[in-house]
Amino acid sequence: MRERSAVRAHALVAAAALLLSATSCGAEDGRRLTVFAAASLTDVFTELAGKFEEQNPGTEVVLNFAGSSELAAQINTGAPADVFAAADTATMAQVVAGEGLDTDWAAEHGENGVVFAANTLRIAVPPDNPAEVGELADLADEDTLVALCAEEVPCGAATAAATRAAGLDIVPDTYEEDVRAVLTKVELGEVDAGLVYATDVVAAGERAIGIEFAQAAEAVNDYPVAVVSTADEPALAAAWVDLVRSGSGAEVLAAAGFEVP
Repeated sequence: MRERSAVRAHALVAAAALLLSATSCGAEDGRRLTVFAAASLTDVFTELAGKFEEQNPGTEVVLNFAGSSELAAQINTGAPADVFAAADTATMAQVVAGEGLDTDWAAEHGENGVVFAANTLRIAVPPDNPAEVGELADLADEDTLVALCAEEVPCGAATAAATRAAGLDIVPDTYEEDVRAVLTKVELGEVDAGLVYATDVVAAGERAIGIEFAQAAEAVNDYPVAVVSTADEPALAAAWVDLVRSGSGAEVLAAAGFEVP
């Protein structure tokens, strides 16, 4: 089980690396947009970054993916972000409380960011499903090796809500710092099952099987996005938000398994 202190240390190291990268980049390198995004957005935002760079010649999109709570901590300690996309509204609220949003953008679009997608939990198992997992209750079996997200990240909070709704006490063999780390454990066969998002099952392809369960409806995560107060070019950051919320962005999100407003 990973200690929370290790997660916080990782956040500080990542923030320091980003600060060094930003300060070592001169104006001659062109425009740079730094997007902090939840790990579950990795595939979607990577694809959208290519579209954005095509639409804005000379602009480089730098993507920083991690657990939303880790990213929020980085922003609240001064990491140079332009945009933040979180995997739940509670984590965005942490940045809002730290006065981390661009005030002009927030006044026009929403003080708590704007929701652009939603995601639902799935049980992920290896293709051969060695533990014969079929429902959420099977993850409470002490003989089943289970990976869950740490409770401080959105997928962990959603997991807690779903297990409460099911009246289950699931004690995992490992807590991971973001949902993609849980998925990796399943794909490598290091655990028998893990709770991930529906989008992660899509991303896994043939490397994992997703199992729906009724209690997931009690833990749907809304994803907000916002322009951050440290944005060098708020208009450029706003253009990224517009792309994410556009018809083109919605198509990419839906193809990845997200629910789109």
